[in-house]
Amino acid sequence: VEVCVRKLKIIKMKKLNWGVGIVITIACFIGFIMFFVIKMSTDKKYDHDLVTEEYYKQELAYQDQIDAQQNSARLAKNIQVEVTAEGIQIKFPSEKKDIKGEVSLYRPSNKKLDLEIPISLENQQMLIPAEKLVEGKYKLSINWKSNETTYLYKKDLQIK
Repeated sequence: VEVCVRKLKIIKMKKLNWGVGIVITIACFIGFIMFFVIKMSTDKKYDHDLVTEEYYKQELAYQDQIDAQQNSARLAKNIQVEVTAEGIQIKFPSEKKDIKGEVSLYRPSNKKLDLEIPISLENQQMLIPAEKLVEGKYKLSINWKSNETTYLYKKDLQIK
């Protein structure tokens, strides 16, 4: 019993004051923040890129994109996109001829999975093979031109 009483007195004498407690708390907080900063900047799992490399250049052409989307919305029959087992089937309006442009598939989670494919039609249709795609979410953007009129079609797709 006497030994326990002595140990309690020693513990009371070594009691930390509030100043030391604040310093320890601040040091722990800074260490915690530094751990996460280093982990986020070195781990490839947390790699995040800008949406596009030339963001400001693309922002200047934004009104052209709005006009192209409005042209696309005014079409009597717009582009039809269907995800099938073979891939992504894109059907262009039959009344539009001499179609040129590009199909972009943007993968928000991984820049390396983005695709840009020039439009090549067969019977007003185009197929993006399933072998080129990985399961997950894509943002489809079809920028095309027919008879000097620009069109832009956008759609979110889920590949299974």
